[in-house]
Amino acid sequence: MTDATPAPDPRGTVVLLLASSTGGVGQHVRSVARGLVEAGQPVLVCGPAATDEQFAFAATGARFTPVEISANPTPADARAVTALRRALAGADARVVHAHGLRAGLVAALARPTAPLVVTWHNAVLAGGLRGRLSRLAERVVARSARVALGASTDLVDRAAALGAADARLAPVAAPALPAARRRRAAVRAEFGVAGDQPLVLSVGRLHPQKRYDVLVDAAARWRTRRPPPVVVVAGSGPAYLALAARISAARAPVTLLGHRTDVADLLAGADLAVVTSDWEARQLFAQEALRAGVPLVATAVGGLPELVGDGALLVPPGDVDAVDTAVRSLLDDPGLRADLACRGVARAAGWPTEADTVATLRALYTELDTDPAGAPGHRDGAGRAGPATSGTDGPATGRA
Repeated sequence: MTDATPAPDPRGTVVLLLASSTGGVGQHVRSVARGLVEAGQPVLVCGPAATDEQFAFAATGARFTPVEISANPTPADARAVTALRRALAGADARVVHAHGLRAGLVAALARPTAPLVVTWHNAVLAGGLRGRLSRLAERVVARSARVALGASTDLVDRAAALGAADARLAPVAAPALPAARRRRAAVRAEFGVAGDQPLVLSVGRLHPQKRYDVLVDAAARWRTRRPPPVVVVAGSGPAYLALAARISAARAPVTLLGHRTDVADLLAGADLAVVTSDWEARQLFAQEALRAGVPLVATAVGGLPELVGDGALLVPPGDVDAVDTAVRSLLDDPGLRADLACRGVARAAGWPTEADTVATLRALYTELDTDPAGAPGHRDGAGRAGPATSGTDGPATGRA
């Protein structure tokens, strides 16, 4: 061990748990694992083997144990609870930190002896039976966690309303993108973008929540513009076939790129970024666009308004006319685009970094070392008083 390598923390292992992920939650857990390990904190990551294949958690210096938690509830959840209990039995856990509702539920059912922290990354938007089951899971997770962390204020409020004894805001920082490897002209040439044509970019999982149907319908109106913009969407997911059919039927100038690992390059070639989601907390692509100085049009949902402030042009969700108008206004006014890009960069400069995020979590884990059972009347990160203690009907102290 060199002088520059921190001694391993003697207080035990931080266990990071996540469900199946192909995007933001997996990136966040990898970032946290790397930062904790670099600070000398032993880390065990538990999650699906396929998620580990994508994010290579062991490459951060953490250990990895497979615990198969799917994105949706299945009978296999009982096996996941058993697998987590087995992993914890030999982990000397200092704290169990679950990311997302699915991981939080498995952790709650496993009943770890170490304090349970759950980061709420997403809101429940589903209806029907699945929505009812998810809302029941929310209540179980909220009342089981020693601390509930929300990636946005609305998630903090949701956890508190469901009975969380201690709910706090804990913004999720987007991992820094690498420098672009290709020049702007090379990126644009890949998509056949002429010199005076605008390139409009969106990045995210192809899922109904992202409402790419709104972007497609707006883009169909842009065929008559001269020159017409080229619209590209990077990402994969279950909505691919439906979106491809919609693009074809509408003759929209939209190309679905599939999964890409060169988002920095895509941003270097883009003139405009668009987010059309029904809900987001601190969407990674929105953060990446503002940091890169690409003007952003985004929906005013979830945590996006508090994230971007005046650094993006906000529109109502599900409103094709609003997206169309906002994009046209920016494409027609280079000065407005430049001003919005400058404001976006300035806004991004004030965001917490990955290092800030890790430091906040390390401070929380230290707090739990000295107060593992919780203190009545704790005030959350927004200064609001948290619930005190639990009775039969009150909040119990007992992400994704």
